Amino acid sequence: MLEYAKPLANLIDELKRLPGIGAKSAQRIAFHLLKSEAAEVDRLSDAIKHLKESLNLCEICGNITDENPCNYCSDPARDAKLICFIEEPANIATIENTGRYRGTYHVLHGVLSPLQGVGPEHLRIGSLLDRIKKTAVEEVILATNPTAEGEATAFYLAKLLKPHGIRISRIATGIPVGSELDYVDAATVSRAMEGRREI
Repeated sequence: MLEYAKPLANLIDELKRLPGIGAKSAQRIAFHLLKSEAAEVDRLSDAIKHLKESLNLCEICGNITDENPCNYCSDPARDAKLICFIEEPANIATIENTGRYRGTYHVLHGVLSPLQGVGPEHLRIGSLLDRIKKTAVEEVILATNPTAEGEATAFYLAKLLKPHGIRISRIATGIPVGSELDYVDAATVSRAMEGRREI
């Protein structure tokens, strides 16, 4: 088995722990850093070091931010009466990239998963209820992933929010744009049929 100098081996091991980085990618990154100018490596090192020090959670929506409240919650052009519930902060970019949503967000930081010991008390549900009491929210969009856990979380939230008299909607799921029906699985087609709308 190939052995690297201890500092290089340590870096490769740490890089392999990152999502989507396997042994080969970790080696390539480590050797790239080894060949890079010291200033480039220092910039990367500083960026990683200051990441945790500079960021916190928005006191309103739970998004990761370096200012409080975050730029979405503090933007007066956004509709504060419309809240989109998402699982993780990274989901905001996906929705924002559509250019079609101008409401606000509420980040749950996970989904209900009894098998992994994640219950309602582990998610940002309490802060959500406080927010609804303080703001004249008219609609909530449940944009959790269409997984078993995401669906269970959406169902739980819908049940919890119903008594507040708020309109509750769920993002549509179905056939991706550009795909062919022959190659789509039965569960996806079933969802698409259930979520059909009049044109």
